[in-house]
Amino acid sequence: MASPPPASAPRHAPTHTLRALATLTPPSNSRTWQTAPHPSSPIVATACSDRSVRVYSLTSFTLLHSITGGHKRSVRSVSWKPHVRGQDVLATGSFDASAGIWRRAQHRLEREITSSTGVDDDDEDDDDEYQFACILDGHESEIKSLSWSPSGQYLATCSRDKSVWIWEELEEDNFETVAVLQEHDGDVKCVAWHPEEDLLVSASYDDTVRLYREDADDWVQVSCITGHKKTVWWAEFEGSGMAKSDFRGQRDALSEEQERHIEELDKSGPRLATCSDDISIRIWRRKAREGGHGAKDGMPSIIRSAAVDEDWYEEAVLPQAHERPVYSVSWSRRTGMIVSAGSDGKIIVYKERWKASSSAQTESDGTPAGPDADAPLTEWVVVAELFSAHDVFEINHVVWAERADKGKRDGEEVVLSTGDDGEVRVWVLDEQGLEEEKEKEKEKEGAAP
Repeated sequence: MASPPPASAPRHAPTHTLRALATLTPPSNSRTWQTAPHPSSPIVATACSDRSVRVYSLTSFTLLHSITGGHKRSVRSVSWKPHVRGQDVLATGSFDASAGIWRRAQHRLEREITSSTGVDDDDEDDDDEYQFACILDGHESEIKSLSWSPSGQYLATCSRDKSVWIWEELEEDNFETVAVLQEHDGDVKCVAWHPEEDLLVSASYDDTVRLYREDADDWVQVSCITGHKKTVWWAEFEGSGMAKSDFRGQRDALSEEQERHIEELDKSGPRLATCSDDISIRIWRRKAREGGHGAKDGMPSIIRSAAVDEDWYEEAVLPQAHERPVYSVSWSRRTGMIVSAGSDGKIIVYKERWKASSSAQTESDGTPAGPDADAPLTEWVVVAELFSAHDVFEINHVVWAERADKGKRDGEEVVLSTGDDGEVRVWVLDEQGLEEEKEKEKEKEGAAP
């Protein structure tokens, strides 16, 4: 049984600072909903309530394209198709109940993303713009979210009509509906794919999180998570292969218990983070089965068990740093940190670490940490907290992206926040001690004769 969010979770002094780097310009004149980083190029797409999608450069922070003409109402969600060569393929989900597929050749992309001026009207022609390739109709009400599977084979959409649809692209611009899933009892807010398997998650106004996979040519629900007490706004899986990048990366001087914990995490596969109107952010973990859930290369097992149901249990509740509903969480694929944002205008960054005396720790409320009821060996702490990130406006979405401007450091990420003010703001996460040392070095250089 899931525990309520802690009333006063232990807070540690922040060790990092979120520093404003840029605002993508020009901003939208209307509310912006979500920003999606391109899987391989330093560009992002932003869904806008003025029925457009804006494509910005993360190198110059300027507008490259304004995509219009495909939808009759707000564009609520955007998703780039992965593993596409020679062109960019973007899916858009709208309040007009349709999803659109847009294509654009990549022959000018490198010059554009390094341009300091953005769109060059004198050099534009139809071939350089995103072309509206096809429309996917079927939902009876507003599309709230859509997402390509990691292989690019499937596109999932969800809607206010309480349904989740899965589409398969048989050939270019020829899509087939392979599943219509109607397990939810309310508006479906979000869909997302597992990074290694064709496993889909959805989050809903009915307070539940549900997972689906294909079984004998039919897509079926394999788990229903009921820990949240109010609307679940967002769900996102942990990245693949994070054991080398997060707290598990340092393997020196670990206890047998800690080594065993890492092995169990590897067997479970990527975890799931969810956030809700109940102001909580929760981490869920799959109970591992004998033989695992899928091959390490990301391909699902050909031999399927008669029992496809999966057991996902609550592993952790993150420290409560928000004061109002949390709309979005994003799991860094480089560090394993989580960033969150929502109605209170805050951006919070959390980090997982080993507890100081792992074997002696117990849950204060007695909640089991897993199926074996062992005390948790790790804890999540707040490492950065930013107030009024978009002034008085709500933040609808946050996401990590690879930093691409001239000031980037090797492997550095930025946080992109998308708000009701029509702006997408770019933030750098600085470790406080390191940043102070850099400032001192700059002062010394400036004082040198």
